[in-house]
Amino acid sequence: MASATIHLVSWVFYLIAAMVCIIFFLTHKKSSYSKNKKKLPPGEMRIPWIGETIEFFKAQRNNRLFEDFFQPRITRHGKIFKTRLFGSSTVVVNGAEANRFFLSNEFKLVISSWPSSSVQLMGKDSIMQTQGEQHRCLRGLIATTLSHSAGLEALVPKMCNSVQLHLDTYWQGQDRLSLYRSTKVLTFNIVFECLLGIKVEPGMLETFERVLEGVFAPAISFPGSRYSRAKKARTGIEKMLIRIVREMRKEMEGGKDGDDHHHQEGMLLSQLVAGMIRGDITEKEVIDNVVLLVFAAHDTTSFAIAMTFKLLAQYPNCYSLLLQEHVEIMRGKKSGEILRSEDIKMMKYTWQVARESMRLFPPIFGSFRKAVADIEYDGFTIPKGWKVLWTAYGTHYNEEYFKDPLSFNPNRFEEHIPPYVFLPFGGGPRVCAGYQLAKLNILIFVHYVVTRFDWSLLCPNESITMDPLPFPSHGMPIKISPKL
Repeated sequence: MASATIHLVSWVFYLIAAMVCIIFFLTHKKSSYSKNKKKLPPGEMRIPWIGETIEFFKAQRNNRLFEDFFQPRITRHGKIFKTRLFGSSTVVVNGAEANRFFLSNEFKLVISSWPSSSVQLMGKDSIMQTQGEQHRCLRGLIATTLSHSAGLEALVPKMCNSVQLHLDTYWQGQDRLSLYRSTKVLTFNIVFECLLGIKVEPGMLETFERVLEGVFAPAISFPGSRYSRAKKARTGIEKMLIRIVREMRKEMEGGKDGDDHHHQEGMLLSQLVAGMIRGDITEKEVIDNVVLLVFAAHDTTSFAIAMTFKLLAQYPNCYSLLLQEHVEIMRGKKSGEILRSEDIKMMKYTWQVARESMRLFPPIFGSFRKAVADIEYDGFTIPKGWKVLWTAYGTHYNEEYFKDPLSFNPNRFEEHIPPYVFLPFGGGPRVCAGYQLAKLNILIFVHYVVTRFDWSLLCPNESITMDPLPFPSHGMPIKISPKL
């Protein structure tokens, strides 16, 4: 009996001890979970997968991402907040310090993260997607042409001739045209003919535009879908580029005069093919990066030019100052003489106008990264695998960085702009490789238009939309007449 009593007491003791352990474990787990949960930034995740994607898409389509999506959440939650976009848990960060932290930690804490459709259509081996050493090697080859002063100087006369030929062909004798469409045709031709040494054939621009239409569409290949049409167009482009690349490789390996010809007429493509011959990069890397650079160099530049003209039309005093700068440049030139690199350096006010236009109308609103480890930032934890979205609006439209940020004031760029504040083409290791090319394109085009034509907007209040990149909803129709 005593033995049974001892066993019963022991059993009760162990049961109580076990219950205490379970209660302690559950309480600790709950406390730990709550603690971790508290570390997540504030915000709303909403329902699985969809989250706040619909609100994001609606604001994007109306070109009101800042006003209708980012600003209300910044007001409610602060500069860093969580949401769910495109099926992914996402943390949106705003401000120069956040931009510096996440963009400079590329390959260390975060990696580029684009939708599957974007990766498939732009190419898995483009610098948009590559990581680490592969990215550095590819970027080095591209930057040799697009960032090196000697390479850019060699482009100036070619771009001047392209712009003047375009104006002679499409503007002369017309009284009205679509400025945005005109700049898309021009920038597309400049990329192909000046950088790649490839003659633009009828229908090529339209084929590339079909690819762009599917970049943010669901990656579902059913007949007639946006993605399916884009994939088909991409296949056609790839076949054309493979043929051209193999022909160039054959000429360069044969040591023909064509080597020098391609070096002069298609500097960028010859650099990439030379890298392929040395074994530094593959044929697929050449093709994927050419496709990406065509989009990067002409779509964003076209929009930047269009917005520059939109704001010049709305602010005639600024236009007068800009025109005076170009008249001064013309005074020092003979009739028919094209611009030189020294002339481009004199366009300081014009570049201020262009930068202020890109501040107010950034060609890209930001981009997504993915956390490759748990990230501690600003008192919060961003879990491994979550997306991080930085935005240009977080600094461009912020009073902390730009006084009266919604007003147009080119003079603000007379002063030094701190790093990671002005980001129309991104920042860090993935800053747009064609940024200097875009600058040349904008300045040369503005020069020849304002010195050869008078112009005015036909739709002054035209809205800007996005699909998937921003563009004037009516193509920015303008009335033109040649200067007397």
